Amino acid sequence: MSAQSFSQDIRQRQNQSLVLAPQLRHSLKILQVAALDLRSVIQEELQSNPTLEELPMDGVSLDKEQQDSASENNESGEGADNREEMDFSKEYDILSKLDDDWKDYMSQAGGAQPYTAEDAERRQHFFDSLVTETSLQEHLMRQAALADTPADVLQAMSHLVGSLDDRGFLTQSPADVALQTGIALASVQEAARQIKTFEPAGIGAANLGECLLLQLAVKGRADSLAARIIRDHFALLTRRRIPELARKLGIHTDDIQEAIEEVGTLDPAPGRRFADDNNRVVVPDVTVEKDGDEWKIHLNSDYIPRLRISSTYKDLIAKGSLNKEERDYVRERIRSGKFLINSIDQRQQTIERITREILKAQHEFFESGVSKLRPLTMTQIADVVGVHETTVSRAIANKYIQTPHGVFDFKFFFTPGYQADGGASVSNTSVKDMINDLVEGEDRSQPLSDQEIVKKLQEKGINIARRTVAKYREELGQLPSNLRREYL
Repeated sequence: MSAQSFSQDIRQRQNQSLVLAPQLRHSLKILQVAALDLRSVIQEELQSNPTLEELPMDGVSLDKEQQDSASENNESGEGADNREEMDFSKEYDILSKLDDDWKDYMSQAGGAQPYTAEDAERRQHFFDSLVTETSLQEHLMRQAALADTPADVLQAMSHLVGSLDDRGFLTQSPADVALQTGIALASVQEAARQIKTFEPAGIGAANLGECLLLQLAVKGRADSLAARIIRDHFALLTRRRIPELARKLGIHTDDIQEAIEEVGTLDPAPGRRFADDNNRVVVPDVTVEKDGDEWKIHLNSDYIPRLRISSTYKDLIAKGSLNKEERDYVRERIRSGKFLINSIDQRQQTIERITREILKAQHEFFESGVSKLRPLTMTQIADVVGVHETTVSRAIANKYIQTPHGVFDFKFFFTPGYQADGGASVSNTSVKDMINDLVEGEDRSQPLSDQEIVKKLQEKGINIARRTVAKYREELGQLPSNLRREYL
């Protein structure tokens, strides 16, 4: 093949992909948004597409409407034409294989139009991480989208941003994210490093100390006395042991006091300035409940309008009274409406299938509670459902599940874990729950040290390092043993 014909082939591939990109992005958006937010997305479509109309709550079913539509098409003599117009098998074949095919296409397309391909990739990953009305995450991913970031790092970044708590701290380590997603650890670590350079300063820290140090670094105070106290004597700082700090550092108490005042000007929770946007009611997208001996899954469709194609516009095409330009416009709008209806249906089916597999994998949790949560990765669910793991990631984004033990984010069920001595797998979340129970039930006059917690977990067959216990204890908001002690 000559260089000229090879270049033409690349351009043809790019043109075809760009035509599908708008529908693709819209389908991914519908897959990602929660049920409560999906209504707003659909209302926008209803306003922009005159061929779409909303069924009343007591209207006929969507399947019945589609059957009636097919019948009308056959009677009008345009059935074959419209069936061809509404055949979405090609688009959905492409969508179902997108994650692998897109990578293949990118490697083949090379550098013919690098900006266009990179821009499409960036947009896709942005939609992966977008959380409607959660402006902290949106704010961070906008910064990520503007950066010249490799695709794998950007993908890791979307997972890390999704794990931030309301303070803006990471709730998952890079190693945990790498285990859950299958992304290379080096890419996740680079994503974590980049997030710490974003605004607001201090975001993406693993703990309060790191958050404060990041803010000092931005101010050019990384080598200041305040930074030294945070870095080397954080426990004394939290207890305001000024004389002891002065002795250890060989510095006058006035200088220590001044440094502590500087620390007091820093923001201990930079993510909370966005908290007002998160103050909304969580509506479960799925309910899992037990009916006798059987577990049942109910998708929440109360907030999802039921749509159909308006018979008025179908009749206009059937009567043949439109000129070519008008007919092409109406057909394009009908086709767009059908794609939306099918995308909503595919969204519901995907969520239901993922929920069913989570129920199978985490059956003991649904029966007994958090202590029985098992390790689970998105790759495991993706393999069973028959989709790419990024499709699972999109499908569970921003969604909640009602269980007999409370309402949980879908991401709660995906966690790495440990192998107990008996061979059973125990999730990180279950281990944290055990640690919390041990601390809550301890004798406060003789609180358990981290090493003593390690020994008690070993008695349960769980081998875990002391530093890991310390990390989990901090994530649970539990103080060190010396600060938990109560003197009677």
